[in-house]
Amino acid sequence: MSDTTDAASSPVLEIAGARATIRFNRPKHLNRLQAEDLGVLLKLFDRVEADPAIRVLVLTGTGRAFSAGYDLNSVAERAVSANEQQSAGSAFAVVVNRLEDLGVPTICRLNGGVYGGSTDLALACDFRIGVDTAEMFMPAAQLGLHYYPSGIKRYVTRLGVDNAKKLFLTAQKISAPEMLRIGYLTAMVPEETLDEEVDRLANILAGNAPQAMRGMKRAINEFARGELDEQAAEGALPIRAMGINLLDMNSRANGPLGG
Repeated sequence: MSDTTDAASSPVLEIAGARATIRFNRPKHLNRLQAEDLGVLLKLFDRVEADPAIRVLVLTGTGRAFSAGYDLNSVAERAVSANEQQSAGSAFAVVVNRLEDLGVPTICRLNGGVYGGSTDLALACDFRIGVDTAEMFMPAAQLGLHYYPSGIKRYVTRLGVDNAKKLFLTAQKISAPEMLRIGYLTAMVPEETLDEEVDRLANILAGNAPQAMRGMKRAINEFARGELDEQAAEGALPIRAMGINLLDMNSRANGPLGG
């Protein structure tokens, strides 16, 4: 995967076969997201989800970092009231929540450090594969900002209460081995094998039944958030989504092995 581009820009979408890749592309600023990038990301997510040929999305960054997040410090400096801070946080939350609920499975290719709000973007992905030199931290407590509730909830449901408290309340940087230990990373690899590991997982996901994965991903996310309507979920579950052909089952039952 190329980590270079001619000029800094809003997030870039690349499509190759069944895989889409969205790459943050402001390497001189550690791929820090700007306000205009949020709308771009929402449009790219819609485009990915609307294309039936796309079976998996990879999210990554250009250069030596994944992303420095959505400049919480400048948000605090610009804010003239609590409402303005909340508005900025809400706009970012919409993007992260949209990523978490995307119909296709998602892989975060953590090519380097991940900081601030981008830690939540990565956490919203279904899988996170990172280099062994990666690091992360959440500076909201140092900046005097209350992180948006849906982001805190994601940390709690995915990493547990104790790990969420440690990351948010201490605002301390942690290394890749610790990220792996607490479950933030799905896998940790040397830089030279990062693409190989991402490719391996992406190929597995692209080869599975998309509708089955979509339904199960939604159910898993809703279970984690305590929001699953089990009756509605069971009623909407197509038998074919599980790879079961009822006619085939009947014929087998009545054949030599079924009698």
